[in-house]
Amino acid sequence: MLKEKIKQLAKAYHQDTIAIRRHLHQHPELSYEEVETGKYIAAKLSEYQIEHQHGIAENGVVGLIKGKNPDKKVVALRGDIDALPILEVNDVDYKSRNEGVMHACGHDVHTSSLLGTARILHELRGEFEGTVKLLFQPAEEKAPGGASIMIREGALENPRPLAIFGQHVHPPLEVGKIGMRPGKYMASTDELFLTVYGKGGHGAIPQECIDPIAITAQIITALQQLVSRQGDPTIPSVLTFGYIASEGGTNNVIPNSVSLKGTFRTMDEPWRADAHRRMKKMAEGIAESMGARAEFTILNGYPYLINDDVLTAATRKYAVEFLGEENVVDLPIRMTGEDFAYYSQEMPACFYRLGTGNPAKGITSPIHTNTFNVDENCLELSTGLMAWLAVRELEE
Repeated sequence: MLKEKIKQLAKAYHQDTIAIRRHLHQHPELSYEEVETGKYIAAKLSEYQIEHQHGIAENGVVGLIKGKNPDKKVVALRGDIDALPILEVNDVDYKSRNEGVMHACGHDVHTSSLLGTARILHELRGEFEGTVKLLFQPAEEKAPGGASIMIREGALENPRPLAIFGQHVHPPLEVGKIGMRPGKYMASTDELFLTVYGKGGHGAIPQECIDPIAITAQIITALQQLVSRQGDPTIPSVLTFGYIASEGGTNNVIPNSVSLKGTFRTMDEPWRADAHRRMKKMAEGIAESMGARAEFTILNGYPYLINDDVLTAATRKYAVEFLGEENVVDLPIRMTGEDFAYYSQEMPACFYRLGTGNPAKGITSPIHTNTFNVDENCLELSTGLMAWLAVRELEE
């Protein structure tokens, strides 16, 4: 059976996939700087004799694996390739050699998995019909997101897939399991920048000042109430300010200005646009009413990610076939964001979570931390499962 052949090849290539993952982990590159990573991926595809194009979105790579009757149907598989500006503290042989840069979000796993999957599919290309498109995508971690650039530069054309799959490491889920959720799954991600300009002075004589700290406090409270009281309660929304700083203030000095940075996340595009307008109007209006001035800038980030109901139901069925019912779990909505969302707005998509945790081995650190790591047994499952999802979807 094809499923057993895929499992055998995933097992046979497991150590090679681990070696690829460790090489990538040792040599991480930030978003839009993945020059050597792109070259490495292209070299591996050349080694496997897989047709590919290097240089999409500068450092991205697009590959094609053509089975029998290649024009019958096309599906796409995506792996992101960039790292984060984090100083790794793990004591492992494959620790990052690029100080201050780390694969702390598992993109080394995503990339090595997709290379392993590509190798499996290429070897079995005579046993399935259709074409598998491989998207090795840069710059997931930084706006505007490499996915948007890949799409703009034609990565989804010639040939155009009818569906796309992506996977992401998930430390809370033990290795050997995967999780998914149909429908709206991850939030849009907007960045907020607010500066309130007042009039500084002595903290003991506030009547001679226009206190931007007091005004900013009212703005923050009002904005939180806007989201919780004016938004539809059935639409998940989050407003968080994670940075606040003043210019020149101290214990007894009222500053001239206060700056904020925050994020707004939701899962409805009309409400997203309306909330932007309302937040800006409210912040500027409150400041003006108190004699101050506010500048509110909103940087639109990724859209919300939606897993196609039909494709995700099929994906769950395929995954159960490959892993067993007990190893496929349902996941809750997440207010984190992912630029895979751009693909999900273009075509039926399924973005699922790969279990990478192992408490017995002490592998429990969350993503985006300086101690993040994975149980590398996940790489046998990740390569085999993604290959299976591709061939099963091509059969449908």
